[in-house]
Amino acid sequence: MGTSSTSVEIVVEDEHVAGTFLAPQSKVPGVLFVHGWGGSQERDLDRARGIAGLGCVCLTFDLRGHERGSARQQTVTREDNLRDIIAAYDLLAQHPAIDTSSIAVVSTSYGGYLSTILTTMRPVKWLSLRVPSLYRDAEWKVPKRQLNREDLAVYRGAPVTPEENRALAACAAFRGDVLIVESEHDHLVPHATIMSYRAAFRNSHSLTHRVVDGADHALSEKACQQAYTSILVGWVTEMVVGARVGAKSGRF
Repeated sequence: MGTSSTSVEIVVEDEHVAGTFLAPQSKVPGVLFVHGWGGSQERDLDRARGIAGLGCVCLTFDLRGHERGSARQQTVTREDNLRDIIAAYDLLAQHPAIDTSSIAVVSTSYGGYLSTILTTMRPVKWLSLRVPSLYRDAEWKVPKRQLNREDLAVYRGAPVTPEENRALAACAAFRGDVLIVESEHDHLVPHATIMSYRAAFRNSHSLTHRVVDGADHALSEKACQQAYTSILVGWVTEMVVGARVGAKSGRF
């Protein structure tokens, strides 16, 4: 975000001297947090509070059908949850303090997969994907719980191109800045999936790839959670500060 300037005259006794007010623009970046399958907004809240301290408006929310033991979890589809994300994005964009040209999406796993598709429907400037999962395009409206896990494991273990996957095609079209965070010991999202995502971002403005050493998919260890938080906050800080510094790079 840049600054606005206003020329003023300062009266000193019987004379006038020139002055210039410099002030930050009134609008601030917005950050949407999207959790993974079976998760909730709870873990995102602390990270959102930290990023809000950078001068951003953050929104966390719960995807439908993700409560443990909920009967809805057996019927919710990818289509349902994509609609949740779009609705949350639209609510964030309506916030009066938001600069709608500076919206970031911070996502995890299943939420990361759906967030890539969101970028084809709504403007996103910065996209963070932690352990983004990958699904076949087929059976889009079949309940998520009914998808074949063994088939997904095989699919994720081999290279997949944007030409054969909707989410990766969205990545190929994305022109903003990207952060991909991988867990070293991820049993659900293997290195091959991460590399499919990384290769798909052909047109991104920048791409940062980090690996959390010793981490599993869920970041079960507190040290791994802290490591991810450090990576995320550092990256968001770089993006937001870069936007505020202005046009030196020609992008912001």
